[in-house]
Amino acid sequence: MPRRHNNGFTLVEVLVALAVVALTLPALLFALDQQIDGTAYLRDRSLARIVAVNRLGELRLGLRGGRPLLRGSASGDEEMAERLWYWRIDSESTDFPDLYRVSIRVSDSDEEGVTPLYTLVSLLTGDDDSGIGGES
Repeated sequence: MPRRHNNGFTLVEVLVALAVVALTLPALLFALDQQIDGTAYLRDRSLARIVAVNRLGELRLGLRGGRPLLRGSASGDEEMAERLWYWRIDSESTDFPDLYRVSIRVSDSDEEGVTPLYTLVSLLTGDDDSGIGGES
């Protein structure tokens, strides 16, 4: 009696393969979802950084144009990338005469207590735009 060669899979092999796929697919989808969330956060943070740098640039241009440096706080909003960004500038004096610490916080929400997406801190003199800037 000739021996038959089966080239297919047995039912048990198919069930084991389906079980492996059923266990790994949700994990892969979860990892993909995390990647998408991370990418969206980095995009938002990058846009918030651009808004903060624009605000600092306007402060420096104002100083060059003869406007006095903002003392105290100011807030507003700006549209960028078809979204509305909310910024807040706080300026406070330092221990050095005519040197001010300027903090610019940018968020995608105008609610109180929301953690900003980006904060830009710079030291500016009150009469020109020479200063030291830092980011966080």
